[in-house]
Amino acid sequence: MSKIRVAVAMGGYSSEVDISLQSGDIVCKELDKGKYEVIPVHILKDGWYFLDDGGNKNSIDKSDFSFTLNGEKVIPDIVFNTIHGTPGEDGYMAAYWDLMGIPQTSTGFYQAALSFNKRDCLSVLKHFGIHCANSYYLNKGSHPDLEAIIKTIGFPCFVKPNRAGSSFGISKVNEMEDLQPAIDKAFEEDREIIIETAINGTEVSVGVYREKGEIRALPVTEIVSENEFFDYEAKYMGKSQEITPARISEEETEAVQLEAMKVYNLLNMEGVTRSDFIIQEGVPFFIETNTTPGLSAESIVPKMAREAGMTLTEFFGILVDEALSKK
Repeated sequence: MSKIRVAVAMGGYSSEVDISLQSGDIVCKELDKGKYEVIPVHILKDGWYFLDDGGNKNSIDKSDFSFTLNGEKVIPDIVFNTIHGTPGEDGYMAAYWDLMGIPQTSTGFYQAALSFNKRDCLSVLKHFGIHCANSYYLNKGSHPDLEAIIKTIGFPCFVKPNRAGSSFGISKVNEMEDLQPAIDKAFEEDREIIIETAINGTEVSVGVYREKGEIRALPVTEIVSENEFFDYEAKYMGKSQEITPARISEEETEAVQLEAMKVYNLLNMEGVTRSDFIIQEGVPFFIETNTTPGLSAESIVPKMAREAGMTLTEFFGILVDEALSKK
């Protein structure tokens, strides 16, 4: 029986490219080589190509996502999507692979696009009773009334790009003089920004995935940042503790897992997602959901999977099998 050809897509066009390459490398390393032929694929601004065993770049034909391997034209059986940010987390690549008829491990293009846009995602989830912080939205070129914003949001608040990940462009603001610089910083990452009331409580993250069609929650991770919030330095440069399982009560654990699964179900997600919450007085407040969460050695989802008693080889295999079952 021939092996299933899995193209592990990594890279992307955003500030998260290096983190994505780390995630892709881990997936390539951990996928079961007895079952899969693993093909590392780089999707970068300077081109799309797969790397052969010698480290040589081989161009990908964008008309059908094919490439030549040992003199043979190859179209992968499935794509394992590890691209954070655009174009892998915002729906563009999902739509492309869908048009090509190639299954992939992350969620569908509409769900990816919706969840990547924090403003639109929050608007949908609030309608279904999901607890979220107060928020205010700005588009680039507008002339905001800062006093009016603070009347609505208050201090402290977070200013963040509407469509970006890994905490790029995010600031925590405690006083008026820092608000405009924070807005300017966020606009460097995106043309749309979101300003939210800072919720005080325990920050946690919950991974959710499907196995044989059933929605499952991974153990909860508690985020304790040495910095004022869980920023890029805290996430990737060791300036935080990520404690799994979280030091919260059984009732809070169950409540936040149920809320994460509810979000996954409401948005009709596929693949693995990681949703972030702040638990304030026992109530989980939804922050955001990530549809291609980090899978690098420093990332949270691999730690959750191990805490759940799975090896990464087993967990990644579940994601591949689930995506193939939809074909």
